Amino acid sequence: MDSSIDLEASFHASGVAEVLEQLDSELIGLRPVKTRICEIAALLLVDQARRSLDLATEAPSLHMSFTGQPGTGKTTVAQRISQILHRLGYLRKGHVITVTRDDLVGQYVGHTAPKTKEMIKRAQGGVLFIDEAYYLYKPGNERDYGAEAIEILLQEMERQRSDLVVIFAGYRDRMTAFYQSNPGLSSRVAHHIDFPDYSQNELMAIAELLLEQQQYRFSEKAAEAFESYISRRRQLPFFANARSIRNALDRLRLRHANRLFSRRDQSLDREALITIEAADVLASRVFQGEVEGTDPAKPLTGGQD
Repeated sequence: MDSSIDLEASFHASGVAEVLEQLDSELIGLRPVKTRICEIAALLLVDQARRSLDLATEAPSLHMSFTGQPGTGKTTVAQRISQILHRLGYLRKGHVITVTRDDLVGQYVGHTAPKTKEMIKRAQGGVLFIDEAYYLYKPGNERDYGAEAIEILLQEMERQRSDLVVIFAGYRDRMTAFYQSNPGLSSRVAHHIDFPDYSQNELMAIAELLLEQQQYRFSEKAAEAFESYISRRRQLPFFANARSIRNALDRLRLRHANRLFSRRDQSLDREALITIEAADVLASRVFQGEVEGTDPAKPLTGGQD
């Protein structure tokens, strides 16, 4: 009997290598997160190898906690994890159902259980991703039914651990308090993964990657201006990492289009159509210390705004 296992062959045959490569290419940075995902994949591959040789194994607990600021890639990583678990045979479907408190908690007696169970049913064979999970717990409010949703989740996380993975996500400090409020919940979450904020250089790399995907590019001076934009925007309220960068690029494209449209009587070449200029960046209110895009009464185009 052949008692050896080729892990490299198993790794590539499973398709997990392809998913990890995709994760690495679509998300800038996040090295600690990517390392942890690789470690989980390695554990599962080794477990499968042990099982094939009749060595002792036990069903791994795969429920997870993602903590970090908005826009740090938590939803994308959840999607890739679901694909990895599907390709390794731990999940039947490998889809992700994203929910918040409103999808799970009812407003009157008898409403919460069917809502929560319906979301769990939809997620079976895949991942239930609960965003801002700490809102499920509201201490001191006797008329709140979030605790009921948590109890149902706890039961199903244990009962369906071979057919359902639950990922709780939210701000780091609030998630810590959430777990402290319910030790039973914390004990069922095997993998706690923290998503760091992106650095200045990583945010710039994200911007350039997103522009390239949309067939735009910065001029040299526009790139310098956008680096200054990032530095300023990070100091203002409601900064959401890559999400804020994506929103900023949407506004840049509006300004770029408005600038070109303002001289529509002139012919445009390819270079003009793809190049973001410094003026498109510097028109942002961020350079005046304001968060742009929050006041619909203030246009994003048409000169300095």
